[in-house]
Amino acid sequence: MSEACGCGNDDRDEDEREPERLWEVSELRAAAAAGVVLLAGYVVGWADGPRPVEIGLYALALVIGAWTFVPSTLRRLAKGQIGVGTLMTIAAVGAVILGEVGEAAMLAFLFSISEGLEEYSLARTRRGLRALLSLVPDEATVLRDGTETTIAPSDLRVGDRMLVKPGERVATDGTIVSGRTALDVSAITGESVPVEAGPGSEVFAGSINGTGVLEVEVTSTAADNSLARIVAIVEAEQSRKGEAQRLADRIAKPLVPAIMVAAALIAAIGSVLGDPVVWVERALVVLVAASPCALAISVPVTVVAAIGAASKLGVLVKGGAALEALGAVCTVALDKTGTLTANKPTVIDVATTGGVTRQQVLDVAAALEARSEHPLAAAILTATEGPVRPAEDVEAVTGAGLTGRRDGRRLRLGRPGWLDPGPLADQVAAMQAAGATAVLVENHDQLIGAIAVRDELRPEAAHVVAALRRGGYRVAMLTGDNHATATALARQVGIDTVHADLRPEDKAALISQLRQHSSTAMVGDGVNDAPALATADLGIAMGAMGTDVAIETADVALMGEDLRHLTQALDHARRARRIMLQNVGLSLGLITVLIPLALTGVLGLAAVVAVHELAEIVVIANGVRAGRTKPLGADATTPTTVAAAAAAHT
Repeated sequence: MSEACGCGNDDRDEDEREPERLWEVSELRAAAAAGVVLLAGYVVGWADGPRPVEIGLYALALVIGAWTFVPSTLRRLAKGQIGVGTLMTIAAVGAVILGEVGEAAMLAFLFSISEGLEEYSLARTRRGLRALLSLVPDEATVLRDGTETTIAPSDLRVGDRMLVKPGERVATDGTIVSGRTALDVSAITGESVPVEAGPGSEVFAGSINGTGVLEVEVTSTAADNSLARIVAIVEAEQSRKGEAQRLADRIAKPLVPAIMVAAALIAAIGSVLGDPVVWVERALVVLVAASPCALAISVPVTVVAAIGAASKLGVLVKGGAALEALGAVCTVALDKTGTLTANKPTVIDVATTGGVTRQQVLDVAAALEARSEHPLAAAILTATEGPVRPAEDVEAVTGAGLTGRRDGRRLRLGRPGWLDPGPLADQVAAMQAAGATAVLVENHDQLIGAIAVRDELRPEAAHVVAALRRGGYRVAMLTGDNHATATALARQVGIDTVHADLRPEDKAALISQLRQHSSTAMVGDGVNDAPALATADLGIAMGAMGTDVAIETADVALMGEDLRHLTQALDHARRARRIMLQNVGLSLGLITVLIPLALTGVLGLAAVVAVHELAEIVVIANGVRAGRTKPLGADATTPTTVAAAAAAHT
């Protein structure tokens, strides 16, 4: 929360339970009590009761209401911080000096209501985020010494073997050792369809097991699992401020002392030229009228609400700066591998020459790829029949291919251009036109074949690109693949702007060029796209659940593997940004209107306080709207997301 506001209780114990209902907020209870006493004072006054009793009731209401902000204001003043609470305190004291105890009590009553509503709205959004942790079950079953033991998730240790029965939630992150199932990860990653999982598959805390019994090896403790990391990162990053919030702070911080100086001048000059009592009172009214509390709290409330809601959708937004940037994006640059495609390449064709068989071509290629971590290696090894004899002295030629030796013969594998396709030029061109990556294979300096490997597009890729274009975004593809393959895939999903044959540093340079024309987001896998993610106005990591590199590099992480979360996140952020700007505009407009009305005496202290605090309640309520979420996909052909399911869980 902005220091300029000076509203709200900064001294709340971090371990204190968040209020779940309005009447659990101490400020609102104090406001209710002050309201009852204030009403009693009015009743006594209307009934021509004893004046001392009336004044006494007003004074009691003032003390009760002032308790919600005066102590914290004094503590801030001791630290040299001047905020809106300072203005309200001065106005209340001045009203009492002028004999307007009832108006001072009204000021304290209304201000305490706004204090309480602000605390409740922030607590509500914090509670919604932390409720993700409730997805972890109360108990976990572990296998120790051959027997099943039920323990608390907090007692799980790395290396333990958990037994997860059908319908149970996974207590912490781990790797499946035995068993197969379909995992419901909707509340965590936002995936709308159960994910098939078997031995070797990662599972995350809070996932719901389907029909199979699983034995899972624990890979992280309950305090450091994926859910705990998500909550910790979001809460830590919420202090980062977006442009709109910085704008509110830039206006509010100098505005508070300027208002105090202006009020002092009004009182001094007015007292010389007219009735001192009238002008001191007007100065106090101006002091309250120009209070920027609504301005100072409007954006933080929106940010906290929007980030908490995004986490339920499987979108990790790292603070207000990221939320603001996400809402302002105009150009979206998409990596191909792992973003538009599923990052599961397969061999779809093998062309041969010189009487060499398909299996011989694959065998030579597999010999070079045997110890490679490249995605193409897995595809080639999977397609190769029988055992593979790895080549020796294998070396990678950056951006070109691999070389090595086996049985005294030199072997090479690489992209067309580095190796000459020769008689296979037409077949290679056809492979690339079909959207496949073609690699040529040489055995002892003789071309023996070409292998076509294609990473299939995600089924939702074309839908997402169409949705982005309908939303007014400019869409570009950035890839290290060759231009022919990239163009073929881009044509299938509806992307016109394609940049191919790019190295990581080339992607970063291209992002810098795109940023010169409009706010640009880079969407990648968060590893080899790290330079581009860092260079963009906003970096978005795809499929970041459990991937520390992606979470650390990007500003926003899509925790699931469904690309439709990208459009959902952009829509959500755009809406939140509109709400931010609405609140800032309303707050500034209010100050602009109230100051001349207060200065000319059209509005008195009570009226100004009432209007000001009503507006503050309005901006808080408007900001909380950013916490509403929409289902994934707007049309009937698109599977619904689990936003509703996640909300039900939380």
